[in-house]
Amino acid sequence: MALNNTYDARLQQETAVGAGVQILLLALLGTGIGMGPAGWLTGLAFAFATWAVLSRALHRSRLSSFGPANRVTLGRATLVGGVTALVADSFESTPPVTVLVGLTAVALLLDGVDGKVARRTGTSTALGARFDMEVDAFLILVLSVYVSMQLGPWVLLIGGMRYAFVAAARVAPWLNAPLPPSFARKTVAAVQGIALLLAGAELLPHGVNLAIALLALGSLVWSFGRDVRWLWRTSRITVEAATGGELLELAAR
Repeated sequence: MALNNTYDARLQQETAVGAGVQILLLALLGTGIGMGPAGWLTGLAFAFATWAVLSRALHRSRLSSFGPANRVTLGRATLVGGVTALVADSFESTPPVTVLVGLTAVALLLDGVDGKVARRTGTSTALGARFDMEVDAFLILVLSVYVSMQLGPWVLLIGGMRYAFVAAARVAPWLNAPLPPSFARKTVAAVQGIALLLAGAELLPHGVNLAIALLALGSLVWSFGRDVRWLWRTSRITVEAATGGELLELAAR
C-alpha cells in the first residue's frame, strides 16, 4: 500500500508540474502580448481542468510511472492551453496571429511523437492513448471556434463532431464498439488540424480558406459516416447471431 501511495504521489507531482508550466506559458503570453482577462481566465480554467481530470485518471489507472510519452502529450496539452487562451482573448482584442499559429504548429508537429515514444519505450497504455486523443480533439474544437469567426459558425461542426459522436454513444451504446484500425481515419483526423491552421493563419485568399475548411468538413463527415455505418452493420450482425443462438438453444430443449 505504501509503495502504491509513493507511485501515486509521483504521478500527482507530474500533473502539478504540467499545471505550473501552463501558468508560466500564460504569464509569458500575458506579458508579451498584453493578454486580457478573457484569455487569462480561460487559460487558467484549462490548466486547472487538465490537472484535475488527469490526476483523477492517473489515480484510477494505477500506473507505476507517468512515462515519457505522456510527458510529450502533457507538453502538447500545455501548448493547446496557450492556443485556447489566445482564442478566448481574440473575442476582446486581436492577439498576434503568428503566436497563435506558432503554438498550434508545434502542437500539431508533436502529435505523432508521443505515440512513437510510447511504442519505442514500451510504455503504451490505454490512458496515454485516451489522453492523446482528447488533446487532439480539444485543439480541433478550439481552432474551429477561431476559424468560425472568419468563415461562419458552420465551421464549429468540425470541432463539435467528435463530441456529438460521444454524446450519441450514450444514447446508442452500439457506437461504443471498438473500430478496426484505419489509415484513412487517421489521415482525415490529421487533415483537420492542418486545414484549420491554414484557414486561421489567413495567409491565403478568403475563397481558398473557405474551400479548405469545406473540404476538411466534407472528409470528416465521410469518415464519421463510414465508421457509423460499420458500427451499425456490426451491431446488427451481433444481434442476429445472438438471436440465432438463443433460438437454437430453445430448439435443443
